[in-house]
Amino acid sequence: MRRDAASKLDLGLRLHWSAPDIGAIKQAGIGSPDEANASRRVMPLRTIHRLERVTMSYPPPRYFKDHGIASSTYRSADAPPDLTIGVKSRVGYLATGASTDGQFGLYRWDMAAIPNGPGAHFHRTISESFFVLEGTVSLYNGERWLDATPGDFLYVPPGGVHAFSNNSDAPASMLVLFTPGAPREAYFRELAEIVASGRRLTDEEWTELYAKHDQYAVP
Repeated sequence: MRRDAASKLDLGLRLHWSAPDIGAIKQAGIGSPDEANASRRVMPLRTIHRLERVTMSYPPPRYFKDHGIASSTYRSADAPPDLTIGVKSRVGYLATGASTDGQFGLYRWDMAAIPNGPGAHFHRTISESFFVLEGTVSLYNGERWLDATPGDFLYVPPGGVHAFSNNSDAPASMLVLFTPGAPREAYFRELAEIVASGRRLTDEEWTELYAKHDQYAVP
């Protein structure tokens, strides 16, 4: 490839890069943190690959036997929901923090054609991801509401403001993933109990409930 053509290709492959790992920047010899900063910094693809080689690695081993074992868990599509929250939501516990040894929690969230879902909030200890399976789910990414349809995905790191609701006129379903695994089932059960009993919580009681489950409301 000619040098001018290669330069054009490199320019065309430039990507936006954010949240640099300062230690990785120094190890990669890219320059000072200020030079490699920040969310609007544009870096060549080859530089990003250098950073990935420095910052990404497999975690320590968790299994030490010489041979594999049959230890998987199967859940069929026709399994009933594990929890129903009023008439608005049915929740399937596909994998919990307990069943994955704290690695992640994965839930199927089926929503009736009724506006529902929590207000804007964030978590301090866990990330949360959403993958739409059916219908249209309104997802808030901290800046605006998105009408997400099947195949759409939203990742929210710890501290990221987010919310969801079904504001369409039809049922909708999505997968909700928490990493690492946290005991979210207890929070879901408390919500179901509150809805079933018709109990009304004060603002202070909501704040206490949220704090117990790493959930912090945003005005």
